[in-house]
Amino acid sequence: MSKKKYGFTLISVLLVLALVAVGCTPKEESGSSEGSVFRMNLATEPPSLDPAQVQDQVSATVVNGLYEGLTRKDEKGDVVPAVAKEWKISDDGKTYTFTIRDDAKWSNGDAVTAGDFEYAWKRALDPNLKPAASAYAYQLYYIKNAEAYNTGADGVTADDVAVKAIDEHTLQVELNSPTPYFLGLMSFTVFYPVHQSAKENEAWATDVSTMITNGPFTMSEWKKNNSITIAKNDNYYAKDDIKLSKVVFSEVNDSNTELSMYQTGELDYAGMPTGLIPNEQFPTLKANNPDEFKVQGSASIYYYLFNTTQKPYTNEKIRQALSMAISRQDIVDNVTKGGQIPAYGIVPPGIKGEKDDYRTEHPDSSYFKEDIEQAKTLLAEGLKEEGLTAMPTVKVTYNTNELHQAVAEAIAEMWSKNLGIKTEVSKQEWGVFLDNRNHLNYDVARGGWGADYDDPMTFIDLFSSKSGNNNTGFANPEYDALIKEAYSTDDQAKRMEAMSKAEEMVVGTRAIMPIYYYSTVYMIKPGFKGIFIDYKGDIDYNRGYKEAK
Repeated sequence: MSKKKYGFTLISVLLVLALVAVGCTPKEESGSSEGSVFRMNLATEPPSLDPAQVQDQVSATVVNGLYEGLTRKDEKGDVVPAVAKEWKISDDGKTYTFTIRDDAKWSNGDAVTAGDFEYAWKRALDPNLKPAASAYAYQLYYIKNAEAYNTGADGVTADDVAVKAIDEHTLQVELNSPTPYFLGLMSFTVFYPVHQSAKENEAWATDVSTMITNGPFTMSEWKKNNSITIAKNDNYYAKDDIKLSKVVFSEVNDSNTELSMYQTGELDYAGMPTGLIPNEQFPTLKANNPDEFKVQGSASIYYYLFNTTQKPYTNEKIRQALSMAISRQDIVDNVTKGGQIPAYGIVPPGIKGEKDDYRTEHPDSSYFKEDIEQAKTLLAEGLKEEGLTAMPTVKVTYNTNELHQAVAEAIAEMWSKNLGIKTEVSKQEWGVFLDNRNHLNYDVARGGWGADYDDPMTFIDLFSSKSGNNNTGFANPEYDALIKEAYSTDDQAKRMEAMSKAEEMVVGTRAIMPIYYYSTVYMIKPGFKGIFIDYKGDIDYNRGYKEAK
């Protein structure tokens, strides 16, 4: 994990202290409490535990304990060997040959083979995958013929996709172009292996009895809409490094209840990335629990999406007016209160650029500025172009969460005060919300995105016309061309310039309304070590442990 730079907008002392990571990995077994349990909150039911179907942080938090890819990331953010014990990269940077560990096993004792990876990747690319096509299939487009197969090009079959199991222990992958962050991608969910028993059961990922996994943990108990328990996988090749016997995930969607459970000892961890602590209690919690309360910058963004296929949001001027008429600083100071940074771009601080942090090399302050008078002018022009005399009621939807509600209400008040617009805000259960957003069944919707790997592209290609996670309807040939240009070279200067132009374009058209760059606010009980929040704001508990008393 490269060193990150974050701005500070809340209580300075609180944030300086909070940037300290949560302990370190154990050096020896002595000093750790074997068989300890770690308990945290998911807030909601994961929509899917199938690596090919995961597209949200709740699901990924569980799946990242159940599965392991060819590589993984350590606490510093560095790529380290995982199921692949080693690899070779061709001189032209386009062919990767991975050697699978001899002792890699599935939770049922079967060997993990190169064929399991080939099967899983081609399965994720299958345009007829059930119950739905993989939203992350585009992340495999780096592989030769992957896009053609996924998009149904004439004559292209799964056999043409350039990932091949040479033998049980050798996986060879041919890319379209050199991709500097490809090894980092190997630790991402859509690249996880899938046991080939999935061929016989489309619903395998919905039942504990049919989920065969290869990670540090395996499914133990799943009480739908209540809790999930994962238990140490004794067939995991590095089982001696796994000190926790279980991780228990509650599903309580109320921040006050979550905090109460933490305070009464029912949870060992409370807060982000999947839970929430009441933000009005931050100062008190910091004062009373200085060793437990943490605030850490994360490479993630909070934004609103406009359905650019739905009138009047098809009009660029109307979208620009709505984005320019809010005060992001007021939102982070008075609503979120957790050290967030106002956002005017889509790539947050903490992502590598050419030589420095990308956001330092390409400041987002040049993209646009908040301007109420200009917003009024743009709104009037946009409404006239649409043949409207007044702006229809803006309907904002968000997934059930008190913070999302508070942000929506604050923005609604700003739009009312500054533009005379009426806004309706409504909440939806997480799975329903995702489905509606995926199918463009909304006007304005809450969005959030965290890095999948340490490169600006993880945010930039999100809004390409090929992205299964582009829920805005925005599609622009020039934007796609800039992404293709960045894909096609390993010249970092050229890549960053192309991505900066693309970012300026999507922000300029306001297909989305950037609001703030996240910080991660959480509490963790004393004694837990090796459990950390990574650079992108995700929790890694896999090699955590509790110190013996």
